[in-house]
Amino acid sequence: MNHAPFQLYVDAQFASPYAMSVFVALQEKQQPFTLHTVDLNTGVNQEDAYARLSLTARVPTLVHGELALSESSAITEYLDDVLPGLALYPRNPVQKARARQVQAWLRSDLIPIREERNTQVLFYGAKKAPLSAAAVAAAQRLFRFADQLLPAHAGQLFDQWSIADVDLALMLNRLALHGDAVPQRLADYAQAQWQRPSVQAWLAQERPPL
Repeated sequence: MNHAPFQLYVDAQFASPYAMSVFVALQEKQQPFTLHTVDLNTGVNQEDAYARLSLTARVPTLVHGELALSESSAITEYLDDVLPGLALYPRNPVQKARARQVQAWLRSDLIPIREERNTQVLFYGAKKAPLSAAAVAAAQRLFRFADQLLPAHAGQLFDQWSIADVDLALMLNRLALHGDAVPQRLADYAQAQWQRPSVQAWLAQERPPL
């Protein structure tokens, strides 16, 4: 393993779900790291120094030795490859593929939910207008997806916890924490994931006013 220190760049509002996913992964690995904040509201991420570092000019970005890596699922897969400790992904190849599917789908679909229940709901307690028809339809797809994957009477998607559990819980909590109707089984699962110490450490970060 490269023993260079880890540095993690996240948004200054601590509101990026993708930054949260990587922060949680490092916490779960019990890996010390230095946290840097980037003010997206003032466009610091577009400035040359950060854009060159990140390549995508986005957060999160992880720096480890000569490697500067952006895109959250790429980062968490890298961390699982190079760090000992709790596995972030299932070791079973079929379950690992499914965990990657969960992450990829949550990052590419359900746009109405992400727009109408943005992360201000999760991290600032914001209240929004009722869901549009498009968002209601997206929520039903989310519930169907989660209900099919989450085994009966289980607290996680696979044989053991994975980072995909936190990512899925975050999407469900966009609705549940706002007070929108979520099937009880899925709401309970999301709430349990929200209580993990690694997640609570992210929630405890000091955020600037909206």
